[in-house]
Amino acid sequence: MCTVVLLRRPTHAWPLILGANRDEMGDRPWLPPARHWPDRPRVVAGLDRLAGGTWLGVNTHGVVAMVLNRRGSLGPRPGVRSRGELPLLALEHADARTAAQAMADLNPAAYRSFNLIVADHHEAFWLCSRYDQVTRGHEPPVEVHALPSGISMITASDRNDPTSPRVRAFLPRFEATTPPDPEADDWRSWSSLLESRVHDVEAGPEGAMTIVTDHGFGTLCSSLIAIGQPAGGKARVVWRFAPGRPGKVPFKPVMI
Repeated sequence: MCTVVLLRRPTHAWPLILGANRDEMGDRPWLPPARHWPDRPRVVAGLDRLAGGTWLGVNTHGVVAMVLNRRGSLGPRPGVRSRGELPLLALEHADARTAAQAMADLNPAAYRSFNLIVADHHEAFWLCSRYDQVTRGHEPPVEVHALPSGISMITASDRNDPTSPRVRAFLPRFEATTPPDPEADDWRSWSSLLESRVHDVEAGPEGAMTIVTDHGFGTLCSSLIAIGQPAGGKARVVWRFAPGRPGKVPFKPVMI
C-alpha cells in the first residue's frame, strides 16, 4: 500500500510538493530513478525490474506521475497488463491535463484497479480505476478528479479517505507542518513524517507511514519532489530519493 502526499499552491514559486513512500514485497527487484528506457529519453523514473515499468517518475517537461494499487489488488494477475506501464504512458505528454485526458481513455479491464497521480506546476489529477471492485462485464470508466489546492493524501483508497488509518493519523500532521523549502534544500518537515513508524494498535504496523513487517512486505524507498514555476521556458524539478527505508537511508539528489 504505497502512499502519496501532494501540496498544491498554484501561485507559489514551487506550486507542487510531493512526498511518496513505496510499499512492496522486499524481494521484488528494482532500481533507483534514472533514464532506464532508451526509447523514453525524457523520462526519469524508478525501474521495476520484474515487469519493466515504474511506480513513480518525472519527465523533462515537469510532469510527475505515480501509480498506486487499490485495496485488495496487490501484485500481478494473469491476463492483465502491469500497472507499472501507466506512469510511463502518462509521462509521454508535456502537461498534466493532456496526460490525464489520455489516460482516462484506457480500457479499465486491461489492468488491475489503480490510483494514478498526474501533476505539473499548473494542475494535478487523481485518476481512479475500480475495475477489480465491480462485476466483470460492468466496467466503470476510469475516473478523473482534479486535485484542489492544499494537501491531498492517497493510499489504496480515495483522496483523503478517513477509512484509511494512515490518512486519519497523518493527514492532519501534513496539514499542520511547515512545508519543505526546495530553494533552501530543506525537506526536514516532510522527511520526518515519511519515515514515521508511529501507528495505532488497531491499524498495526501497516498503518504507519513507513511500514516494517515480519512477512517481507514494507517500505522499500521514498521520494520528495518539487515542481517549480518554469524559468526561461524550462521546467524546474527537484527530486530527493531515499533508496531504502526512509530514516534508515538518507535522501539524495536525483539528476533530472
